[in-house]
Amino acid sequence: MPDDAAHPTLFETRLDKLAALAVRVGLNLRPGQEVVMTAPVEALPLVRRIAAHAYQAGATLVTPLIGDDEVALARYRHAADDAFDTAPGWLFEGMAAAFRGGAARLAVVGEDPTLLAGQDPAKVARANRARSIAYRPALELITSFAINWNLVPASTPGWAREVFPGLPEHEAVAKLWDAIFMACRVDQDDPVAGWAAHNATLHARTAFLNGKDYAELRYRGPGTDLVIGLADGHLWAGGAEPAKNGIVCNPNIPTEEVFTTPHKLRVEGTVRSTKPLAYQGTLIDEIQVRFEGGRIVEAHAAKGENVLHKVLETDEGAPRLGEVALVPHSSPISASGLLFRNTLFDENAASHIALGQAYTTCLRDSAGVPMEVLAERGANASLIHIDWMIGSGEIDIDGVTKTGGVEPLMRKGEFVGA
Repeated sequence: MPDDAAHPTLFETRLDKLAALAVRVGLNLRPGQEVVMTAPVEALPLVRRIAAHAYQAGATLVTPLIGDDEVALARYRHAADDAFDTAPGWLFEGMAAAFRGGAARLAVVGEDPTLLAGQDPAKVARANRARSIAYRPALELITSFAINWNLVPASTPGWAREVFPGLPEHEAVAKLWDAIFMACRVDQDDPVAGWAAHNATLHARTAFLNGKDYAELRYRGPGTDLVIGLADGHLWAGGAEPAKNGIVCNPNIPTEEVFTTPHKLRVEGTVRSTKPLAYQGTLIDEIQVRFEGGRIVEAHAAKGENVLHKVLETDEGAPRLGEVALVPHSSPISASGLLFRNTLFDENAASHIALGQAYTTCLRDSAGVPMEVLAERGANASLIHIDWMIGSGEIDIDGVTKTGGVEPLMRKGEFVGA
């Protein structure tokens, strides 16, 4: 009788390829590094494979931190009111210490996008704020690209039900896994080679944009008439990039975006979301906002408006932009026709912006420069960084040069010349 372990199924083969990709391409893990990994409990089969590949790559220690939806919901059902102003600062301080000591960060994502939809928005906002404050020391090391880090997806029942409503759970989970494997290019014979070619495309696009060095971007489309000024000395990035520890890594798997830092004071006009935003278990849909002087002064949403307003009240930087990203409407994730209700995927199906903290690595000569100096160049500071999608096949974008010239950059969601 054949040994089943010697004859893995197609699913097992692809799951193992995804784990290897997370370690070899996502983190590009180096011998002697530790790995701090977070994941939902349903993702344990992938977590175990990632750990195996990490140790094979020379990791000295893999520390998994496992989350569970039922435990998260128990807090909202049973905890005292003052519990929602508490966060595990000790844990995040430990993570930051690990990163400062050379550890890599890997997050397996697969959250239920509507987990907290029925909970008190005020409590959700308080819990998120407390977590954001406590997480700041670790987050700053990630957003400043001090370490090699990676996000990689896993299909979970809660997420799969939202992407494929009406299907039996096991079918929905399987179909979501197929979509993940496609988007992450692990359905190819050689995913590592596939990612090398994809990174080359993204790098060519960033080189084009950095050569243009536009002063601002202008967006036009249904519900959108927006101008985004770009930070002084901004840089476009995308795909594999060198972290400050010298390791070239792919922070997001999948990824289709090129992105840079907008100027926090130079955003004007109106913009409408083109996909729902899944944020901390709440779905925020049909967002419409108006900017003046870089700040959102009016905000509406058909669903989740209370949560949106709470997000914007997080701190002074929350209603300002920290990122602008361009994604072709023809990207594989967009072409799938699926609404993933997960930012890692949906942001790679459409051009997007992000509220909150800027990626300071998208500024020239930013290493070691104090945040207050970078702020003078336009970089925003905040406890949050929340991407939401504003691109579609109906959106046109122009690049405006420093001399005022206007050039077509995207038409109907597709790049022109880049």
